[in-house]
Amino acid sequence: ALLTLLLRHRGEFAALPDPRSRWRALANFVVMGAGSLALGLVIVSAHPRRTLGSPSLADRLEHVLYGLFGVEGPVAYTHGVDWTVGYSLGALGMLTALTTIYLAFRPEHPAARLTDDDEARLRALLDQHGGRDSLGHFALRRDKGVLFSPSGKAAVCYRVVSGVMLASGDPIGDVEAWPGAIERFMDEAKIHSWTPAVMGCSETGGQVWTRETGLDALELGDEAVVDVADFSLTGRAMRNVRQMVKRIERNGYTTRVRRVRDLDDTELARIRRAAADWRGTDTERGFSMALGRIGTPGDGDAVIATAHKQDDGDPDSPYGDLKAIIHFVPWGRDGMSLELMRRDRSADPGMNELLIVAALQASPALGIARVSLNFAMFRAALARGEKIGAGPVLRLWRGLLVFLSRWFQIESLYKFNAKFRPRWEPRFVVYRTSRDLPRIGFAAMQAEGFVNLSLPRPLA
Repeated sequence: ALLTLLLRHRGEFAALPDPRSRWRALANFVVMGAGSLALGLVIVSAHPRRTLGSPSLADRLEHVLYGLFGVEGPVAYTHGVDWTVGYSLGALGMLTALTTIYLAFRPEHPAARLTDDDEARLRALLDQHGGRDSLGHFALRRDKGVLFSPSGKAAVCYRVVSGVMLASGDPIGDVEAWPGAIERFMDEAKIHSWTPAVMGCSETGGQVWTRETGLDALELGDEAVVDVADFSLTGRAMRNVRQMVKRIERNGYTTRVRRVRDLDDTELARIRRAAADWRGTDTERGFSMALGRIGTPGDGDAVIATAHKQDDGDPDSPYGDLKAIIHFVPWGRDGMSLELMRRDRSADPGMNELLIVAALQASPALGIARVSLNFAMFRAALARGEKIGAGPVLRLWRGLLVFLSRWFQIESLYKFNAKFRPRWEPRFVVYRTSRDLPRIGFAAMQAEGFVNLSLPRPLA
C-alpha cells in the first residue's frame, strides 16, 4: 500500500536524490532484511507451548517472510499470541522498508566545504565590498558552501542543516550583482527540495531578498555597533563599566591590543591553545558571527585583545600570564566584528568588559572607526517590555524571553551589549512561509551549536 501510494504521487518528489545513498539503501535492505529474518525467527519460535502443531523450520521461515509484509503465515497460535507475533513481524518489516526508502530517496545533503579557490574569490569581493556588512568576514568559515552570481561579482554563502539551506548575513559583493547570486541560491534550494532561509541579514539585505524571491522577512533582533569616536568611559551611564575596569586594573591586570600579524608564532600558539582549553568540553558555538579559527594565513588584519596578570601561584602555566582573549575579525577597512571571547575561569570577573574597553580605546591607533559587538535576539521586545506603560501581551512576551534566557542567554547578551551604549542595527530572518519558521529556528539552533542532533551512523 505504501509503495502504491508513493508511485501514484511520484511527480511530487522532484528533488535530486543523493547518489551516494543508493548503495547505502541496498546495503541497508540486505543487512536490515537479514536481521529482521533472524529476529523474526526468534519471535516465531519463542512460544512453543502456545504453538498449534509442530511447524517445521521451513514453515516458520515462511511465516516470518509473510509477517514482514503484514500477511498472516502458516504457523498458528493460541491465546492471542498470533496478534503479538504478527504485530512484531510487521513492525520489523516496516522499519526495514522505511529506512531503505529514506536512504534511497533522501535529497542530496553535501558536506559544506569552502575550497581554496572559493576563499580567494570571496576575499577579493570582501576587499572591495567588505565594509557593507559586519558579518561579511564570517562567510570565510570553512564549513560553508558558496554560490557565485553569473558575473562573479557577488556570492551567497550557506550551510544545509536538517534540510534547511541556511544563509547568514547579506550576500557578499556588489549590491547590483546580488540578485544573480540570490537566484542561484533559490535554484539550488529548489533542485534539492531544501527550505531556503536567511539568518541575520540587514535591512537592505532583507529588502533585496524579499523583492527578488517573494520571501517574507521578520525582525530577529539587533546588532550592537559602537562608533569609536563616540565612545567614552565618562558620564553616569558608564559608571558601572568604568568602576569594573578600574577595579580589575588595580588588581594587577594589564591589556594589549594588536593585529594578529604582529604576534610572534610562540604567542599565537599560546593564544590558540588557551582558546581551545578554556572552552573546555562545551560545544563550539557560532555560525552567523563566528569564524572558528585564529591566526590562519589571510587573517592577519584580525585584532586580538589579551589580558595579562603574573600568577605567582602557577609560574609554569602553559598560558604564561595570559588570562583572557577577545578576537575581532575585519569589517571592511575601518571596522571590526567581535568573533570570540575566552577567559581563564580563575581570572577575576569582568574580563570581557575590560578587553572590550581596551579594544575600543586602542581602535583609533589601529584605524578602526566602528566595532560590532554581539547580536541581541529580540532586543526590541526586551527593551519595550520593561518600560512603563508596556501592555500585557508585550510584558508576557518579555517574561517568556527572560525565562528562555536561562538556557539561551537572550537577556544577558542584550544587557551586556547595552553597557557600551551602542547604536542598534536591526537584523532579520528571511523565510518562505510562516510554517517554515519552527524548522528554520531549529536548524539555526543546530548551526549555532545550541542543539546537537545527529542521525545514527548508518542513516547519516
